[in-house]
Parts: sequence; C-alpha cells; structure tokens
Amino acid sequence: MSADVTDLLGDQRINALLSWAVVGLILAAVAGSVASGELLWAAFTGALAAIVLLPPLSYRSVDAMLPWEMVLLSALPVVGRLFASVPVTGNLATYLSVAAVALIVAVELQLFTPVKMTPRFAVAFVGVATMAAAGVWAVVRWGADRTLGTAFILDPALSEHAVEEALMWEFVASTLAGVGAGVVFALYIGYKVGAARVPEEVPQ
Repeated sequence: MSADVTDLLGDQRINALLSWAVVGLILAAVAGSVASGELLWAAFTGALAAIVLLPPLSYRSVDAMLPWEMVLLSALPVVGRLFASVPVTGNLATYLSVAAVALIVAVELQLFTPVKMTPRFAVAFVGVATMAAAGVWAVVRWGADRTLGTAFILDPALSEHAVEEALMWEFVASTLAGVGAGVVFALYIGYKVGAARVPEEVPQ
C-alpha cells in the first residue's frame, strides 16, 4: 500500500463508526416512511440501506464500510424527502435519491471489486446507472398503480399526455442528478481517496 492509502486506513475504525451512524439514519427514514404510510418509499429506502450494507455483509466485517462521506451523501435525499413539506422538494429528493443509489453502486464497484474507473467513465457510468434506476423505479410505481390502485404515475386527474410528459421530465431530472453524482464520484474517488477504507485482510 502507498503512504497515502495507509494514512486513509488509519481512520478506518472512525470511518466505520460514522458510516454505521448514517446507516442508522437511513433505517430511521425507513421507519418514518412506514409510519407515514409511504410503504413504497420505505421499500426504496430499505433497498438503499441493503446496498450500503453489502460490503460488511460480504466480507463479514463491521469495518468494511464505504467512506462515511459517500454514505451520508446517499442518505441526505431519503432523509430529506421524509421531511419535505412541498411536492417540489419531495420530487427533487426523489431524483437525488435515485442518483444516490447509482453513486453507491459505483463506489462499491470501485472500492470492493477489481473494477477501476477513470474519472470520465465514472461520470458516464453513474449517469447511465441513474437512468436505469429511474426506469426501474418508474416500473415499480406503475406496477403499484395497476395492482394497488395508487396514483404514483397513473394519476386519474391528469391526461395521458400529461402523465407521459411528467414521466419524461422525471427521467431528464434524474439523469442530470446522476451526472452530478458522477462528477462527485470522479472527484472524490478518483482524486482524493483512490482506495477503499476496508480492513487490511480484505482482498482488494
């Protein structure tokens, strides 16, 4: 390991503690969503928590956590949406949350697998991954509308054209959020970290 990486790993235990604290916030957001009756959003937030917890579960080590800054960045939209008081704020948090999922996946690939991304490719990857995540999220909500009678996408008060236009704008906003998340990934991982904050016995 280089001297820079060793310095980063010197705060490994502190990083793990901070990351676990943020995971606690995410789980609190899950509980809050359930309490407010937003079960679909609770499932989405729970999925984010599960993705964040993949490294410690895979390596069976509580110290094998993502950098706490990245975990916090991914948690802010889901926690913020729980307290959103206006639809615009809630929608913005949704776009950022979808981008956060793609960001966490990219960080885990970079830090815990042999996959290494150049900064430019990282931006493109997170942007495309965000578009894919936004598509899956749209299909899940559409399925809920069709089977459970909700109105996440198929709002009876809107025309078919208005529903389609709103969905397209959602994809555009999610993609822009994903590109922004990709830039954050490239700057933070590509230029600052460059290695995982994982236990030394964890294979790189």
